[in-house]
Amino acid sequence: SARTASRQKLDHKDWVKFLGHTEVDQPKGTEVVRDAVRKLKFQKHIKKSEGQKIPKMELQISIYGVKILDPKSKEVQHNCQLHRISFCADDKTDKRIFTFICKDSESNKHLCYVFDSEKCAEEITLTIGQAFDLAYKKFLESGGKDVETRKQIGGLQKRIQDLEAENSELKKQLQVLEEQLMIAQVPPGNSISSKTPTDIFDMVPFSPMTPLVPLPASNGSAPPPPARPTEIRRDLFGAEPFDPFTCGAADFPPDIQSKLDEMQEGFKMGLTVEGTVFSLDPLEGHC
Repeated sequence: SARTASRQKLDHKDWVKFLGHTEVDQPKGTEVVRDAVRKLKFQKHIKKSEGQKIPKMELQISIYGVKILDPKSKEVQHNCQLHRISFCADDKTDKRIFTFICKDSESNKHLCYVFDSEKCAEEITLTIGQAFDLAYKKFLESGGKDVETRKQIGGLQKRIQDLEAENSELKKQLQVLEEQLMIAQVPPGNSISSKTPTDIFDMVPFSPMTPLVPLPASNGSAPPPPARPTEIRRDLFGAEPFDPFTCGAADFPPDIQSKLDEMQEGFKMGLTVEGTVFSLDPLEGHC
């Protein structure tokens, strides 16, 4: 069965009647999908009374998502990525009805898609569940773990910045204390010597604000500025050396970083697969 299959590749196709989709206010819940199914079934009955037919569509399920295609033109009508699908259920009374909730990629609204399959809907919902599991494994294998690593590196970078700021503040406090100590050591009534003041260790106090002034050369002209390296050190592949403390999220385009974060969030939420009763009224049982 689809639940126990261990294939690492999955490509499932089915012909289904697409009843449509409607916005819901929650990403999961039996009551949420039950109300959506009833609403779309009611709309379907109205269309049927007006002589309109429910379109048959091709449903493709793979580790890359659930696609709804026009059977003739093969044009993709809807493409639901698996990390955006949060809830999937089939009807235990009407074995052909199944539904899933997917977060829309543009509006970020939760949409409930409802279908009428020509065979047991439970097989399709289990296949979607299997595809979700395989997609999550592929995400982890292809770099999903790096999302957490980059977050940890970002945390370390922030900690380093905090420590550097704290160190700078401590240096300022130390300088103030040294100045106060030197003032206290000057005997009253004595003139202050023109000699450069020193601390208790007979050393010139450190001053981070004092610029380093180059001494003039013997001929009276200023010495040349220190030579700078003409090129950045690179490895044998021509790439700059990797530094984990400078390789943060800022080195990745914002759209890619946000996409990885979104995928991780979706997969962590998980996919709930349920079998439930959508139709309490027997007259609603057939599409």
